[in-house]
Amino acid sequence: MTHQEWTEAQEETTIMVDTHDLTVSYYDEGDTEASENPLVFLHGIPTWSYLWRGVAPAFEDDRRVIAPDFVGYGNSAMHDGFDRSIRAQEQVLDGLVAQLEVDQIDLVAHDIGGGVALRYAAHNPDAVGKLVLSNSIAYDSWPIQFIVDLGLPGTINDMSVDDVDEQLTQMFQSTLIEPDDEFVEAMASRFRSDEGRISLSRNAIATNTSHTTEIDYNAITAETSFIWGENDGFQPIEFAEQLNDDLEDTAGIARLDANHWVPEDRSTAFVDALSSFLE
Repeated sequence: MTHQEWTEAQEETTIMVDTHDLTVSYYDEGDTEASENPLVFLHGIPTWSYLWRGVAPAFEDDRRVIAPDFVGYGNSAMHDGFDRSIRAQEQVLDGLVAQLEVDQIDLVAHDIGGGVALRYAAHNPDAVGKLVLSNSIAYDSWPIQFIVDLGLPGTINDMSVDDVDEQLTQMFQSTLIEPDDEFVEAMASRFRSDEGRISLSRNAIATNTSHTTEIDYNAITAETSFIWGENDGFQPIEFAEQLNDDLEDTAGIARLDANHWVPEDRSTAFVDALSSFLE
């Protein structure tokens, strides 16, 4: 599926984040009458729901599959003037689940999406059945220097749209195992405007480590599994090991030969590992 086709398949709603009514785009496909929990996929920075193109559709025959674009990303609201932190993105998830009238979900999350998932699972233990974290932020594992630099107003103000586009393209091409032109284009294209350029900077500067250090990890009761690219220089596997030790109910770590973008680089192995855990 191309990113244009994915975009066309998305739906839109309005969710209040703090005092702002913001447009949220989300992918919602599969079996809406399935007895199992809806399977919700959360992306990170600087990606959007299309990150899950090789994973989410594999579950649509048996599950309802939902993948939102966080605010400031993808096809959701990008205008200036609202919080993009994982605290705010937790409100996006909470609001979307409430609007869809879903009682319990299974969460699959990557990068900062993992931070959102950890917060949501800690604050709503009865609402999460199973939790899967992939190269997720946690504790004080973030932000990485690349994101810190993008969040500096002095940096982004000196960058044109073309500069941002080139930097994102180079970053994905250098960190994906086998860069796919469609995927790289999809990721970079969402920020290819002045609004997108500023939104990327606001997303980056909103990376607040306090929002994961303050989590009560003992409050997370969902059975949790980890699908981790073991060669990741952004979120090293040691953090998966720490989470595996600290959380109450864990099923271990699936260690994949991948870097950070494991849902894209190892989508088949990811589907296999996720299927095994969900059985």
